[in-house]
Amino acid sequence: MGIVLPPLAALVLFALWSMLLVVAVGAWRSNDVMTGRRRINEFPSGTQHGSEMYWRLNRAHLNAVENLPIFGVLVLSGTVLRIPDLSFQVLPSLVLLARIAQSTIHISSGSPVAVTLRFTAYVVQLLAMLWMAFCILGATGTAQP
Repeated sequence: MGIVLPPLAALVLFALWSMLLVVAVGAWRSNDVMTGRRRINEFPSGTQHGSEMYWRLNRAHLNAVENLPIFGVLVLSGTVLRIPDLSFQVLPSLVLLARIAQSTIHISSGSPVAVTLRFTAYVVQLLAMLWMAFCILGATGTAQP
């Protein structure tokens, strides 16, 4: 993989990535308001609005935020339990890198190839988080991976 971060560092960087995406959404909206393309109240929540790329950025942010609590529970639980398993030490970095890839692909294109790559990046995250969960359950004696 190249870079293996401590699990808590991967969690903080995941949160920062989510924050960067919301700042990008805010900057896009501010630009639209400042240039007169939209009024400040023309950004309806939960309804597609704006350009295709803006909407993909908006959705990439929401996707990251939706997964942050799950990732946070797993990293924090594993950290509290001091799971020494090498896989648990590596998986959070994999989740982070796959999340950044997924968001970047999501923002860049909505083509069938991009959607397939984006889904693949999500599956990598999902499988890594499931593996983390099994490591945690194994450490508690609840389940064995």
